[in-house]
Amino acid sequence: MRQALMRQAARAGEELRRHRRWLFALVVVVLIAEMAVAMVTTAVKQTPTIDEPVYVGTAVVYLQHSLRYNPEHPPLGKLLIASGTAFADPHLDRSFVGDQTELGRHLLYESGNDPWRLMLWARLPVIVLTLLFGLVVLAFARDLAGPVGGLVALGLYAFSPDIIAHGSLATLDVPAAGFLLTSVWLLWRARRRPRLCLPLAGGALGAAVATKMSALPAVPVLLLLVVLSVCHARRTRNPGSGGRMRPLLLGVAAASVVALVSIAVVWATYLAVDPQLRWTGPENLPVTHGLRALVVDRLPFPEPYRDGMRIQFGFENMAWGGFLFGRHYHGSLWYYLPTALLIKTPLGMLALWLTGVVATVTVPRLRSAAPYVLVPTVVLLAAAMTGSRDLGVRYALFMPMFLAVAAAGVAVFRRRSAHIASAALILFVAVSSLRTYPYYLPYSNEAFGGPARTHLRLHDSNVDWGQDLGRLATRLRQRYADEKIWLVYKGSGVPSFYGIDASDPRKVPPSEVDGLLVVSDSSIAKADGRLATLINTSARIDEVGHSITIYRRAP
Repeated sequence: MRQALMRQAARAGEELRRHRRWLFALVVVVLIAEMAVAMVTTAVKQTPTIDEPVYVGTAVVYLQHSLRYNPEHPPLGKLLIASGTAFADPHLDRSFVGDQTELGRHLLYESGNDPWRLMLWARLPVIVLTLLFGLVVLAFARDLAGPVGGLVALGLYAFSPDIIAHGSLATLDVPAAGFLLTSVWLLWRARRRPRLCLPLAGGALGAAVATKMSALPAVPVLLLLVVLSVCHARRTRNPGSGGRMRPLLLGVAAASVVALVSIAVVWATYLAVDPQLRWTGPENLPVTHGLRALVVDRLPFPEPYRDGMRIQFGFENMAWGGFLFGRHYHGSLWYYLPTALLIKTPLGMLALWLTGVVATVTVPRLRSAAPYVLVPTVVLLAAAMTGSRDLGVRYALFMPMFLAVAAAGVAVFRRRSAHIASAALILFVAVSSLRTYPYYLPYSNEAFGGPARTHLRLHDSNVDWGQDLGRLATRLRQRYADEKIWLVYKGSGVPSFYGIDASDPRKVPPSEVDGLLVVSDSSIAKADGRLATLINTSARIDEVGHSITIYRRAP
């Protein structure tokens, strides 16, 4: 009788576990599907943002086996974009000789291609990659905090407005951050299976460095994590072996292997574009000095990569314009990125990030993950904060990825009230994210007035990156047909292609500007002189996508 009851209990337990696995899989599918729908529908409606035509044009030129455009970024991200554009069969004159900005405009608007179709195909590989990185977030968090922690992390990732916004564009920020996260996750798993995971981690690290040079500050950190993982694996497999020097030497050797794999990946991406590696440095290549010159000259990367680093250092030496809380300034503010993240991150997500960080540091079960999850985040944020370009949280997209994993730590708290509070915060994040659909780029949280007021506090890719030119054309046709239009548009789109017949109000006396004055919000943020006068003497009557403002002006 007792054995029968035990068998019955075992069957009931197995059935319960099976139901839980099915429920887990269902929630994962729902979250990934929601994110996919949000990104695809957003991608379909948005016109090219400022950086996209350069990347898409370069990607098409890569199909012609040429490295001559956009050397300031390595090839991998643009090769991914090229894998999509190839399906659109784009036409591009091989004899075109303009610069990279002119290249994008020529490809999209002057070569007989359909820019809507071409941009969608260019964006789809990034969308797919963003969804795959969601599975990495899930797996990493599940390794740390179990299935519930995995779902917490995936929920935050899938509803992150910044990830959705930039994951639906043909740009490099999400791929670079996602490859770094993948490498760190593989290093965590290398604590148990180093021979399998370490080469894969090297490949992922190389992919990050071959996508964007902003990943380079993470390289020393990840190589130290290799040593840490190897030492842990050695202690676990041979607990009584004694001595510390041998595991340390093995760790250093493994870090060397990971570094070599990463370097090989970078070289492979350049050779994939041009097997002969033909390269002529651009004119007026910035000259580096001191430590920067020493680093650039010693890195074992192809010459075009090192020239790209010189161009990036040249950008860092420039004084860029910033905008924060209504103040337009030149230069950079060290606190810009933390402040922008505070504005543009859902409130529930901020609370879960903080709780997860505390749990990771204080809970013994999670403490060993702190060097993997938190240290790369801190180092990358510190490096990004020293940059000269206060142009958007896209420079810190690793934050919602890594801290989503950290937030999984809330699942280890046993109190019922903690679980209820976590569920309520995730629901708050979901509602906040869904309310901004489909305008994810200008998102800001409720404490700062929501997406309709983001332009009062931030500019550029935080709000207005040229994405709403098509929506503007539709609005003008529907509501303001046959009216005179004066346009100041900040973006890469060509207004006349979308049927907008407009003049530049800055080229005539203010007394001649009457009718509709349409201004991109990024231009409003930096307006001075004649444009500021025109705006201040006009009546605001409409807005498009929370990124373009329409005024009515009478002379």
